[in-house]
Amino acid sequence: MSSNLKISAALVAVFAVALAVFGVVRAQGGDDGLPAANAAVVREDSHRLSSAADGRVTLVEFLDFECEGCLAAYPFVEELRQTYEGRITFVARYFPMPGHANAENAAVAVEAAAQQDRFEDMYDRMYETQGQWGEKQDSQAAVFRGFAEELGLDMADFDATVAAPETLERVLRDREDGIALGVEGTPTFFLNGEKLSVTTTDEFIEALDAALAG
Repeated sequence: MSSNLKISAALVAVFAVALAVFGVVRAQGGDDGLPAANAAVVREDSHRLSSAADGRVTLVEFLDFECEGCLAAYPFVEELRQTYEGRITFVARYFPMPGHANAENAAVAVEAAAQQDRFEDMYDRMYETQGQWGEKQDSQAAVFRGFAEELGLDMADFDATVAAPETLERVLRDREDGIALGVEGTPTFFLNGEKLSVTTTDEFIEALDAALAG
């Protein structure tokens, strides 16, 4: 493990579980996937959690806010962001899974917050509260609206953005890119445009360090 990153044993164990179950819950491709040639790992409007000035190394996560594996990965990604601040660009892309009843609702709420420059705040809130609303079969849209109120968002704008078809289209475009790029489950990471295939946190960190050294 890189000496620059101090990760607790508990966090390593929890993220190892997430790594082990990558792809267990699989996306349903159907006919809505884009041709791979037209897909993009990162788009101009993709949400950047952190940016590196030189832009040489980019880590992209396709995620589902209702996914327990993504929740397990969340604190690890946050530690990586702190450790590699200014050296790696971290990008989050939506990939709501069909088996999660509120995954699309959650992503739409996050995107509506993003339109008020509060993407990261709502992103954090979804993971912090997943235990309260995750795995419920009835709509949690009202719960997500409550998060927006707590964040002090303009609620008229938030409601209008949630209701606008373009917002869901924006979310699903991320998912379509992911399907075309071979994403089969969440979380899935891409490092400098290539799907990252690792089984331990050590390997994950080694891949980042190698990309920086290259």
